[in-house]
Amino acid sequence: MAPVSQQSWTRKEICRVLSLEERQLRNWEKQGLVSASENYAFPDLLTLRTLNTLRKEKIPVSRIRQTFQSLQERLGQRPGDVKIFTEGRRIGVQFSGQRIEPVTGQLFFDFDSAKTRTLAPRPEPQRNREQSDFWFQKGLELEQSNAGPQEAIDAYIKAIELNPAAAGALVNLGTIYFHKRDWKKSENYYRASVEADPNYALAHYNLGNLYDERNDPDRAYTHYHSALRIQPQYADAHYNLALLHQGQGDMMKALSHWQTYLKLDPSSQWAQIARREIGKIKQTTVVPGPRPVLLRP
Repeated sequence: MAPVSQQSWTRKEICRVLSLEERQLRNWEKQGLVSASENYAFPDLLTLRTLNTLRKEKIPVSRIRQTFQSLQERLGQRPGDVKIFTEGRRIGVQFSGQRIEPVTGQLFFDFDSAKTRTLAPRPEPQRNREQSDFWFQKGLELEQSNAGPQEAIDAYIKAIELNPAAAGALVNLGTIYFHKRDWKKSENYYRASVEADPNYALAHYNLGNLYDERNDPDRAYTHYHSALRIQPQYADAHYNLALLHQGQGDMMKALSHWQTYLKLDPSSQWAQIARREIGKIKQTTVVPGPRPVLLRP
């Protein structure tokens, strides 16, 4: 399977892009935070990224749900349409140039005093990260549009200039250059993404694809296994490892990865290929037993 590009998102792809487990996505659906779907548009991606950020900030689900409902009912906005931020345990949104509380619709208050405070300028690193995130999202939009790849490249480069640790922008640049077959630039950006975030499963997976494409199975193995160490249910890493082991003649390891892949992804077109390859391996590795001895009466 090819490196992941953020131009279209099936359910499986959205989990890969955001390094989400399918289980987490299902939980959000059950909790009514997102609608169940098999295909995701750009605003859906932003909503899920926001949810993931709030989850990491340990914001209670009840407060997230209340915020999302208020955004829709009071402001007529979806979570992916506005900038959501946290201050301590509070959730705020950037809307029409103001920072407000979505539940009350009021400007942000300092609850440690009885007066509205003038918000101090945000520290330079925080402003840079916010601007970097803007250019990253702009790059995603450009990749989805009919714009040429150079416009997306320019947007991602701006994101990286503002935040050199912008792992998502780095990995997307790597994928753009992968499709251009510029292996050196692709490798450089993928490696920079791994350095920025060593636990970024997508970056390791795409590096594995790059080395596989360049006939370097040892380094491909290393990065596929790194992706699985970080995200054990990374179905596509199992798929590609199965192909690698099968190509090297290690049928038992290939069979193990094919079977794991099928458990994780039993219904896609790739699952049909996995079943076919499992059948081939079983046919070629089954050792026939001794023929029965026929006794004469």
